[in-house]
Amino acid sequence: MSFWAAAMVAALVGAIVGYSQTFVFAKIPEKWLQDYGVKETDPDFRLSKRMKLVPHGVLSALFCAVIYTLFTVVCFNVYVNPPACFHIIAMFLATPVIVIVMMSDRLNRIIPDECSIALALIGIFLLIGDFFERDVWFTEQAAWYIPLLNRVLAALVGGGVLFLINFICLTFLGKDGMGQGDMKLLAACGLITGCYGLVVVIYVGIITALFFAVPLLIRKYRRIAAEKKEIAEAEDPGAKRREIAKRKSQIHFADDPDYLAFGPFLALGTAVYMALEPYFASQMLGYLELFELAF
Repeated sequence: MSFWAAAMVAALVGAIVGYSQTFVFAKIPEKWLQDYGVKETDPDFRLSKRMKLVPHGVLSALFCAVIYTLFTVVCFNVYVNPPACFHIIAMFLATPVIVIVMMSDRLNRIIPDECSIALALIGIFLLIGDFFERDVWFTEQAAWYIPLLNRVLAALVGGGVLFLINFICLTFLGKDGMGQGDMKLLAACGLITGCYGLVVVIYVGIITALFFAVPLLIRKYRRIAAEKKEIAEAEDPGAKRREIAKRKSQIHFADDPDYLAFGPFLALGTAVYMALEPYFASQMLGYLELFELAF
């Protein structure tokens, strides 16, 4: 298949796969999208939000089409022609799972464990592929255990770093810094990307998150200023303060206007890495060789 034909097929398949995730999301069991320990009998129980054809289905279709096309174009001479089946299958399967992760965390502040397990299995699938297909990160002279060590260490470091951040926040701030879902997700993503790719995932995740975090902080400070003004101008400031506090307590945790889910950005970083892996390798291998970190 020619370069441009492959790119057009990838875009079409991506659009179809992405749009179909709306219907897949509708079939996800309710318990997958609820926080740990939440039951339907709980007084504050709320049914999970689901994807809509517009805008979620359209965004999903666009996302998958772009990722599949980028993978086909950037990896054409590496993984597509001749076909590297393990990498192609992993890309095809991981992208819709990443969409589910992004939508679930965005809509319900939950990353289903089942999605992290699916991504971990895809990482194991790629690990098997390391022994049959070319890896752009390692030379043919690399010891057989290097690819295995690369992915396992990335999973341990990815989950461990977020666990440490959460431990520090709980110890010194008395509140969660990272959810368990984020830890499991990054560990699974580490299996897919390996140590070198994990750097890309975290970098892309942080940079893209900042574009959303800054406006969110500005909106938060404006809202707090408006509340202070409302309290100051009230006939009974104490009553107004209690009214605002009660209003906030009635907001479901998934609808917290000050919350920014980090999971979607980690998932995005993983998709970007998988689609542009040869590009990142070409940019980073020189530095890795300089510091004797290449194998």
